[in-house]
Amino acid sequence: MADTVETPMESLEYRTEVKQLLDILAHSLYTDREIFLRELISNASDALNRIQFEMLTNHDVVDPEAELAIHIEVDDEAKLITIRDAGIGMNRDELVENLGTIAHSGARTFLQNAGQSQNTLEEIIGQFGVGFYSVFMVAEEVTVLSRSFRPQDRAAMWRSTGDSRFSLADAEKPQRGTEIRIRLKEDAAEFASAWRLESIIKRHSDYVSFPIYVKGEEDEPKIANRRTALWRQSPSKVGAAEYEEFYKQLTFDEEAPLLHIHMVADAPANVRSILFVPAKRERSSLRLRPEHGVRLYSRKILIQEHNKELLPEYLRFVEGVVDSEDLPLNVSRETVQSNPVTRQLRKALTSRLLKDLKTLAEQDAAQYTTFWTEFGAFIKEGIASDFASRDALEELLRFRSTHTGADGWTTIKEYVARMQPDQNAIYYILGDSLKSAIRSPHLDYFRKHAIEVLYFTDFIDGYMVSQLREVEGKPLQNVDDANLDLPKGTPAEDASALQVSQDVFDQLLARVKRVLGERVRDVREGKTLVDSPARLVSSEDDFARELQYVRRAIEEDYVAPVKILEINRHHPIVANLSRLVSEDGDNALIEPAVEQLFDNLQLLDGAYQGSVADMVDRIQKLMGAALRD
Repeated sequence: MADTVETPMESLEYRTEVKQLLDILAHSLYTDREIFLRELISNASDALNRIQFEMLTNHDVVDPEAELAIHIEVDDEAKLITIRDAGIGMNRDELVENLGTIAHSGARTFLQNAGQSQNTLEEIIGQFGVGFYSVFMVAEEVTVLSRSFRPQDRAAMWRSTGDSRFSLADAEKPQRGTEIRIRLKEDAAEFASAWRLESIIKRHSDYVSFPIYVKGEEDEPKIANRRTALWRQSPSKVGAAEYEEFYKQLTFDEEAPLLHIHMVADAPANVRSILFVPAKRERSSLRLRPEHGVRLYSRKILIQEHNKELLPEYLRFVEGVVDSEDLPLNVSRETVQSNPVTRQLRKALTSRLLKDLKTLAEQDAAQYTTFWTEFGAFIKEGIASDFASRDALEELLRFRSTHTGADGWTTIKEYVARMQPDQNAIYYILGDSLKSAIRSPHLDYFRKHAIEVLYFTDFIDGYMVSQLREVEGKPLQNVDDANLDLPKGTPAEDASALQVSQDVFDQLLARVKRVLGERVRDVREGKTLVDSPARLVSSEDDFARELQYVRRAIEEDYVAPVKILEINRHHPIVANLSRLVSEDGDNALIEPAVEQLFDNLQLLDGAYQGSVADMVDRIQKLMGAALRD
């Protein structure tokens, strides 16, 4: 270990974010401080992966014969830990960039979420880490000595005690790579033990693909990790606990995955892969590697850490590794996408993943319900974007319906099996919430005749159904369609005292048109309404109505399309309002009643664009009249 400094140490100040982070680390107590070693080993492994890839095409590097390994030495007496790697290394500028700043990686979010409570802070640190800076949980002083792989670059040294400043100087270091010396705090002396560090490595870094040597003061170096490329083993030889352990080390997720897929095949492309479906969609906004994409290897050499081409975008929640000997080792990271092997791998991996999800649905309904609750929106996104896989994706769809209620799920195949003998379409209702959809007046006729309707209430549902016109040979039809082709006749008219003459009802229709004006396309009698006084329906030429919920969320100035107002001639509210218009046309309550009826429908459709203050004033006026009576 050479660190002869040739220039005076230069003292520099951290950026504000680093100051705040170091203060949090230095003045808080943690129950899981051992994760500092995981973070430093992860950084060393990344540096080794980068030099391994660099040397595939560039042999003009410093120390080309150096073993790609991580060395950890412990001096119990001096309370000193030294971690060395033969990785890509850093020059002076890179040391400042990587260690003197926090760039892009969610540091501000970390600081915002680092909590009011001690428990929350410990949980965030322990589970997700904050990279290199976690070393200050245990370090009194940290010195980093690094030599870049570039022959022309000088070595440099960085040093900090975790306060507001750090020191920087040129140095001598003949070997390529990075060396980190950690002088431990008094209360972190437990980590000055080779046995203790070995136990941490086995827990957190056992599957790092480079050897990790650990050496005590009087011991010989020994390899502490297994380095097993689990994905290159036969699935029959890997146990459930090994998959879970590998997943946790790969992702730093504390929860076991919901599903793993171990794929070994030689045709149509050579592939050795393990893919994982996490238990939760949102594990943390502070994940160590927040960027999605699986790790891509060729002959156990990492080509890309976040490959986004091997799986379609809608499967971006999937974690894992893919290794293929069909990919040349010298493939450029930028040309992986255009390589024909990548397309073959993508097809094979997608097909296998969707097949295993179908198997999960068939064999463990409870587990699949957990998956669907977390990731169903992604499958719906796939329906709209991946036509080639649509048949497989359709089998994964689950919906709530008027048959299952708010707590159950149904497949479209099950829906089709329950269809009425003369029913020719699959009916659905779009809504911005399940509660509003359940109460929608569009369902009157369907409840009356026990015709099942699917609830489409996810943000993505409108986008999905705009691309999904037919399933199981049956067309999908929105129940707000003004010209529904219904399987049965209209409900029998109520001949009770609520019946109003056509002349009186026509007067109401004309008055409503006059009050609402251009806010409605037309006002007419509703033939399918039973328990609701009115409904708003889409006209035949409104081809984009399925996208209204999506557009309303993403377009600030979006204006909902004008709809047709259908009125239930037999409803008590309508009957009484008709008589009021006919007998006392100047009554001051007529217009507020019409306005409120219209606003109620807009609210149920999730498309209210009026004034809340005006509505409250109107409701109070109507309440006052009702209470006087």
